[in-house]
Amino acid sequence: MKQLFFLALSFLLISTTANAQDYKDAKKAYNTFTLDHFNNKAKLKDAKDAIDKAMGAAENQAILDAWVTKGKIYNSIAEEVLQVKTTGLGKLEELPTAEAPAVEAYSAYAKALPLVTKKFETKDILAGFQAAQGFLDNFGRVAFEEQKYKLAYENFQLLLNSHEELKKNAQKSILDTEEAYNYAMFLTATAALLAEKNDVAKPLLEKLYQAKYDKAAIYESLYTMNAATDINAAYTYLDEGRKRYPEEISLLFADINHHLKLGKLDILIEKLKAAIAQEPNNVSLYTVLGSVYDNLYQKAETAGDKAKGEEYFNAALDYYNQAIAKDAKNVDAVYSIGALYYNKAAVTTQKMNTLENDYSKEGLKKYKEMKEEVFAQFEKALPFFKRAEALDPNDTNTLIALKEIHAKKNELEASKEFKRRLEVIQGGGKNEKPYYQQ
Repeated sequence: MKQLFFLALSFLLISTTANAQDYKDAKKAYNTFTLDHFNNKAKLKDAKDAIDKAMGAAENQAILDAWVTKGKIYNSIAEEVLQVKTTGLGKLEELPTAEAPAVEAYSAYAKALPLVTKKFETKDILAGFQAAQGFLDNFGRVAFEEQKYKLAYENFQLLLNSHEELKKNAQKSILDTEEAYNYAMFLTATAALLAEKNDVAKPLLEKLYQAKYDKAAIYESLYTMNAATDINAAYTYLDEGRKRYPEEISLLFADINHHLKLGKLDILIEKLKAAIAQEPNNVSLYTVLGSVYDNLYQKAETAGDKAKGEEYFNAALDYYNQAIAKDAKNVDAVYSIGALYYNKAAVTTQKMNTLENDYSKEGLKKYKEMKEEVFAQFEKALPFFKRAEALDPNDTNTLIALKEIHAKKNELEASKEFKRRLEVIQGGGKNEKPYYQQ
């Protein structure tokens, strides 16, 4: 029994020792690969499998050489993968599978660094960081193009980290120039934003803003991130960006949306006209400008300024018509003209209702005139709502307008049909075909 116990203990010790030495198997396979990259690709796979297994053992995680070996293996994987992707020579199937080899390589060297006990031991680690930099940059860009933004961010962030480590040790970095460093920071911030890591992106963008880095997107992004907490303070970024990049259309659109949120319609008109001058074929700009004038028309009518109201009404109609002239199937513009006439009828109806109890000759006459005017506006609105329904038979607003107009015209069957169609949508269904044909 005693002899069996010692045999079991010996086996345990042998097994533990074997696990601790697994990283040397990886090192051996890797060294064989380096002798002939072209013919020994299988050895790189063996090296990866062995190092991944070895680094799962706690005892290996305390060995500096094990981490350096892992860093070298994953840098080589990154190099081989990039060579296949950029030159088309070789096959990815011949190489080890690793989604983020440059990230793995950097992380291995970073874990090796605290284990250094002698100054000369940092040499391999710093060389590993330098080699990893190019791979982190390239893999970050590839991931970005493939819309893998979290992965792109991880590569770019470690590229920045590698630069800091190299600078601490007075070593060369591919980010040594101000332009290279700022561009890497911009890529990191952009990838972080798209990966929904605003907390990471914001300080990077602030640094770029302070450095006056030449990218219009910095100003738009900082505006967007700050608008939720203080829209007026956020606008300072947008305003500064617009002054620095007056021709940048994305900043102009952000400016337009800002003033739309605030309802500053007079300012919007100027900005929308500027946008149309820059993008004359952008139909949505004409529609938005038409809606701004429509809004101003309703305000003027409510205030009793008939002359100004008519001016705004005509301007709205003009821009909606310009939109349709550029795209006859633009449902927003088509619907908006119908709504413009419909709303005019609604304003007139409100005024008409004030005369309901006026039975004087003059009052009755005015009431009749207004009623005729209301129906005239409905008649003008109806063709546009019909066209809008033909283009989109499932728009709720269009169906409501058609139901109401047909009811007011005493066309009850048509009104019931649109009520039924409306109920289909409200029940989660869809109308397969429009009622009106184009």
